[in-house]
Amino acid sequence: MRIVLIGAGRLASNLGPALRRAGHVVVGVVSRSLESARVLAERVDAPAFTVSDPFPTNAELYVVSVTDDALPSVVASLPDVGDALVVHTAGSLSMAVFEGTKVRNYGIFYPLQTFTKNVYTDFSSIPCFLEANSAHSMQTLRSFAHTLSRDVFDLSSDQRRYLHLAAVFACNFSNHCFAMAEQVLQQQGIPFRVLFPLIDQTAGKVHLISPREGQTGPAVRRDQHILQSQEQLLAPWPELQQIYRVMSESIQRFDNPNFLQND
Repeated sequence: MRIVLIGAGRLASNLGPALRRAGHVVVGVVSRSLESARVLAERVDAPAFTVSDPFPTNAELYVVSVTDDALPSVVASLPDVGDALVVHTAGSLSMAVFEGTKVRNYGIFYPLQTFTKNVYTDFSSIPCFLEANSAHSMQTLRSFAHTLSRDVFDLSSDQRRYLHLAAVFACNFSNHCFAMAEQVLQQQGIPFRVLFPLIDQTAGKVHLISPREGQTGPAVRRDQHILQSQEQLLAPWPELQQIYRVMSESIQRFDNPNFLQND
């Protein structure tokens, strides 16, 4: 397919090379900053444009990968691209952003992964979640997605909001816990890398058993002496101390099978 990438951030920077490896042709990279567009455009052998430039309107697919805050205004400013399919990649925003715009065929292409610029990501193992405004658009989107990933799912906007929420817990919050652990270690001159085997083992374990079954530590053992002692160690960092307390209490309450049940 002939594809235009609108946005040159972390997701687009990984998606662009993956598109080329899958045999697609990127015919333009569009970004607010021409320099950002050029960096990605050079990697995919495509011309670079700013959002105010006239960019190709004869592509078959337009992938809008920008921040959630910027997405509505970017979509509203898109030119008439005829019958081409336009998709966005946001996890928490619905297809409603396309309503009232010049776009006729639209949908969502949401790859569930955390991306970093200049770090290769194998798209074949990334689950991709799709939604479209018509059967024809969905068929086109499915065919495209299968050229990149082995795991392709249809998912409604409402379901995707919960998927994105779960991803925030699993990825963003866990990474923040790593950052807090790193801060504690730095205070004692201990390198963060000593936690790598523990982190890898913890993450790998969820492939084999439920996270609930795999929970370890003083909170699940209800070892109040250790819990109180560790809270005291965190006295210099009141915010970390509060997080430690809330997380420990949550781990203990999670034993209740009705923990997430609505009242």
